[in-house]
Amino acid sequence: MTSNGSTAHAPSGQKNGDLHRDYNNDRNTTSQNAIYTTSNGVPMPHPYETQRVGENGPLLLQDFHLIDLLSHFDRERIPERVVHAKGSGAHGYYVTTDALDDLCAADIFQKGKKCPITVRFSTVGGESGSHDCARDPRGFSVKFRTDEGNWDIVANNTPVFFLRDPAKFPHFIHTQKRDPATHLTHADDSTMFWDYLSQNPEAVHQVMVLMGDRGIPDGYRFMHGYYGHTMKLVNKNGDWVYAQIHMKSKQGTKFITQADSATKSPDYAQKDLFHAIEKGDYPGWDLAVQTMTPKEAEELWEKQKINVFDLTHIWPQKQFPLRKVGEFFLNENVKNYFAEVEQVAFNPSHLPPGIEPSADPVLQSRLFSYPDTHRHRVGVNYQQLPVNAPRVPYHMANFQRDGNMSFYNQGSRPNYLSSIEPIQFRSRTVDLNKTHGHFIGDAVAFLSEVRPEDFNAPRTLWEKVFDDGAKERFINNVSGHMSTCREKEIIKRQIAIFREVSEDIASRLEKATGVKGYPGISELRFNGTHNGLAKDKSNRVANGMNNLVNVSSTNNNGAPRAGTHEGITAH
Repeated sequence: MTSNGSTAHAPSGQKNGDLHRDYNNDRNTTSQNAIYTTSNGVPMPHPYETQRVGENGPLLLQDFHLIDLLSHFDRERIPERVVHAKGSGAHGYYVTTDALDDLCAADIFQKGKKCPITVRFSTVGGESGSHDCARDPRGFSVKFRTDEGNWDIVANNTPVFFLRDPAKFPHFIHTQKRDPATHLTHADDSTMFWDYLSQNPEAVHQVMVLMGDRGIPDGYRFMHGYYGHTMKLVNKNGDWVYAQIHMKSKQGTKFITQADSATKSPDYAQKDLFHAIEKGDYPGWDLAVQTMTPKEAEELWEKQKINVFDLTHIWPQKQFPLRKVGEFFLNENVKNYFAEVEQVAFNPSHLPPGIEPSADPVLQSRLFSYPDTHRHRVGVNYQQLPVNAPRVPYHMANFQRDGNMSFYNQGSRPNYLSSIEPIQFRSRTVDLNKTHGHFIGDAVAFLSEVRPEDFNAPRTLWEKVFDDGAKERFINNVSGHMSTCREKEIIKRQIAIFREVSEDIASRLEKATGVKGYPGISELRFNGTHNGLAKDKSNRVANGMNNLVNVSSTNNNGAPRAGTHEGITAH
């Protein structure tokens, strides 16, 4: 008590600055144990009451309870994700079963190491209320809360994607959305969808996957996850290898046919995941890696024309077998979807020491784009939200301050590098000069070129992987989707691209659509890519470019050619 009888601090003796709502306590409190209040904590007798003038007069502006209620309601929605808007999520744990410390210095890869995780699955193109069983790639993101900070895997259920030039991404996604005039999706008007694909032939591998059986997985539990991008794993000696990261479903894989998809609930995948976890049927995945040395990456391009920096190419598993590292399981449903799924934010640049990005240009662009969209959509302090916050065994500190909704604003600690109250540092464990220092060159304009090797993997998919039933379903899926395309020229071009994969595909599609495609792409010019198969030089360059000044294609198509890694110590 002070001299005048007032209470200096809270009745419990705590300082006022130490009193706050606890997130976990609030998350787990039942309605029966809570009292109805306004947002500023004032108890109220009933949520439906309002203040008005007399028994039949207008409302009063002084009625804070009503104003508080309505004004918050008006602001309940945050912008939905531009891509991956419709999704489901859950919590669980990861454990390293097979040590990877010979290749990677990350602490999480020591045998027996565990950490909590949050996973979000999603469709890609649809809106927040779209159908779970749309024919669409599925997002598969995992937040590993390691002792060295958060590691986010931001992956898909397909090993490749539609593009390898990062500037194409906004254009491609626009074609997956509603037409700006008709406001129709490609379920009713697929013209934009096929227009883009018919001008960017490197997308054909992903189109083969999308229009095949994997295009509609049976919920989220029965699908694999693939990083797609090449990463670098760096060991404690500073040596590194390239790596591809896979997540293999312990439940196996299942798919839904186009016809059966119409019989499913719009929230089919959400319902399946939630109820499986509720009844104790916890889904799990194995975490595995493919690795190759820098020298092997150069040889893979020189001998087989497979580019490790190309998101449309895959690594042959017979040459680069999978190595299991660990496993993870989802054993806890969220308590609040908005707080724990809608606000969870994954970022491919969230990497602990020992995991580094490669020069894959699409990956490089995502390193910027993902945190940029989170700062716009959720707020600059999105990583202070409990679902995004790191859980590390040390006190975190930096010089980021303020901004909207800053909660952990770091007290009275200096907001600059102070000599009066110096911050602690941990020594660097990864030699970045050795890991990234081998790129020296001039600034160049670059746009990839479609080449014969771009059709090798799709051809193998058709000839060696698809059985007769899968081939028939593929033709039906493609021709059915093309039925709403308004321009025959687009279909003719797309059939020409499929003809480069297999004459069998092209002839079947011609029969199914009634449209005769071009004999191949050698006589075509594309607005989105250089055509390395063009017979006439005038058709080789994209979008009206000429051959007079700086054609932006290169002989190696962006791949690590021989000598790229000269001086690098390989494992």
